[in-house]
Amino acid sequence: MTTWRAEEPADRVRIGVFGFVMAALRGTVFGAVTYGGLVLLLLLRLIERPMFGPDRPLTPHVTRTVCRLAFPILGIRYRVRGTPMRHRGAVVSNHVSWLDIFALNACQTIYFVAKAEVARWAFIGWLARATGTVFIARDPKEAKAQQAVFEARLRAGHKLMFFPEGTSTDGLRVMPFKSTLFAAFYTHGLDEIMQIQPVSLIYRAPEGRGARFYGWWGDMNFASHLVKVLAQFRQGSVEVVFHDPVAVDAFASRKELARSCEESVRKGLSAGLDPRYPG
Repeated sequence: MTTWRAEEPADRVRIGVFGFVMAALRGTVFGAVTYGGLVLLLLLRLIERPMFGPDRPLTPHVTRTVCRLAFPILGIRYRVRGTPMRHRGAVVSNHVSWLDIFALNACQTIYFVAKAEVARWAFIGWLARATGTVFIARDPKEAKAQQAVFEARLRAGHKLMFFPEGTSTDGLRVMPFKSTLFAAFYTHGLDEIMQIQPVSLIYRAPEGRGARFYGWWGDMNFASHLVKVLAQFRQGSVEVVFHDPVAVDAFASRKELARSCEESVRKGLSAGLDPRYPG
């Protein structure tokens, strides 16, 4: 799944009969809304693609609606602080869970950048392809072609969203940001028109559960993690914190830009996890 490994194994959560009943009920509604939205989105794409080409004036509204509905269905409290930028560019965030997809899509129109193998994942892969995700391979031979796709999407006005850590974690830390994808913003004058907005994702566990409850990392099984979340009666919360956007041309290199975004995300996470913070 991801490359990060915690020093200690994930907390075990025992699910009783009531938990499995809760998971079945929530899962039925969650699945119906998610895949019902997917069907509607695919039907709209039949109209949208020939009429608007790379532009997507219709389908992002479906994506946002489905993602907004996900949290009341799951019982997870959802909060947004700050304002998503309107400027052309990209959004970067720490990566904690498959829930990130819903949390980040629920409040803005974005297109994710994900590693190529994600396209083959059950459930997540189908959603990713339908919602316009940009898939990238780790093969250096494909770097030039991928750079061209990346740049074309940016020039088409698509706001791209990626996780510079390159892995998900337990939600209690921010790993060093890899600067590779930031290089795309320094080609063919893009640095003069692009901005990057750092975002901190803050998950707070349900009362009585370990702080890493919502984290999904390492070789954790997706189905097991999904059932664990669905089965939790009293849920926790997720907060999306938008920081001030930064202009790409304010930084001399991709490494400096990546470092600045990493610092903003880390500070936001640290403040949000501080017990004195009124979350």
